[in-house]
Amino acid sequence: MHIRTSCRAWAVVAALGLSAVIPLGTAHAEERAPAAPGDIVRSEPSAFHPLPGQPTNTRAWKVHYRSTTATGAPTTVSGTVIVPQDGRQGPRPLITYAVGTVGVGDHCAPSANFPKGTALEANLIQQLTLRGWAVAVTDYEGLGTPGDHTYTVGRSAGQAMLDAARAAIRLPEAGLGEDTPVGIMGYSQGGQASSWAAELHGSYAPELDVKGTATGGVPGDLMEVAEFNDGSYGSGLIFMAAIGQNAAFPELRLDSYLNPAGKALLGAMRNSCVADGAVLGAFKTIDSMTTKNPLDKPDWRQRLRESRVGTHKPAAPVYLYHALADELIPYGVGKQVRKDWCARGADVEWHTIPLGEHVSGVITQSPLATRWLADRFEGKPSRANC
Repeated sequence: MHIRTSCRAWAVVAALGLSAVIPLGTAHAEERAPAAPGDIVRSEPSAFHPLPGQPTNTRAWKVHYRSTTATGAPTTVSGTVIVPQDGRQGPRPLITYAVGTVGVGDHCAPSANFPKGTALEANLIQQLTLRGWAVAVTDYEGLGTPGDHTYTVGRSAGQAMLDAARAAIRLPEAGLGEDTPVGIMGYSQGGQASSWAAELHGSYAPELDVKGTATGGVPGDLMEVAEFNDGSYGSGLIFMAAIGQNAAFPELRLDSYLNPAGKALLGAMRNSCVADGAVLGAFKTIDSMTTKNPLDKPDWRQRLRESRVGTHKPAAPVYLYHALADELIPYGVGKQVRKDWCARGADVEWHTIPLGEHVSGVITQSPLATRWLADRFEGKPSRANC
């Protein structure tokens, strides 16, 4: 029984987190955000390694840039800009990329792990740099910067993605220009972020020349995802999401709902990456960690509804995919995103992954999604199948 539980927990790690990390223990400096979203607060040279010491023929910079919270306040978010050193002259495409769940501890941030070669999703990002594309990877709000990570808050994540693209274009060393063609890409947590970025692009960052969005494993309805995972081997995601929602909306008063066991669990999770968090939270129910279930309360339900995907039409084409046997984000949730976007007249190319589950979905589809983005950059017509 212990072996089976451990394997399932680590499946969650492989599926969503994709990062083995070591705490950095660095202190955060106070920063003053510039006036405009996407403006760079500061930057410094970094490195991009899919594996420890593996060369990639790229240059990388860690950037702190201005973004916007879910409630409209200015904030500072960190991320990484990666540019191939291939001698290319003139414009090159830029992908703004959102990673899957890595945890809520600051040391879990992608920018902390790219230099060490411990961000395993870097292997997927390398597919993009090998094509000569620049990549901007947001750390998301509160991951690697002061405050709790706003995990699963869709508007915050989507804005952080779009502002990462702006920051990359405004970084002089990156050699990009205002006319840079942009693609949006992400899976799982990154699927929520990239879907929100696609929906917000026209209103929040209309100057970006977005050619398309490749997004998969999208947790489009957080209430449905929470109910599906409650008490299962994916239940740790629920507790991380509670931390994230409370970080964005402190009036939800998460601590007032927790019993002693819940306070201990979430206290540990706040300093954990997905490997630890998945194990700590596996098979625990919401009721066993609370004095009253916050998901029964109107304010919590309303905030979760605000992160729903499918309420706005993406302006650019979308490549949307979901595994039929996804054990963490139900297939029906992904199908509903497709239905909602299609009903709004979006250009959606939908793909069901008939074999495999959550983790294999990103592995098998990433090359196909990348090729789809290449077609958009080349100006080829999309093939919607609503």
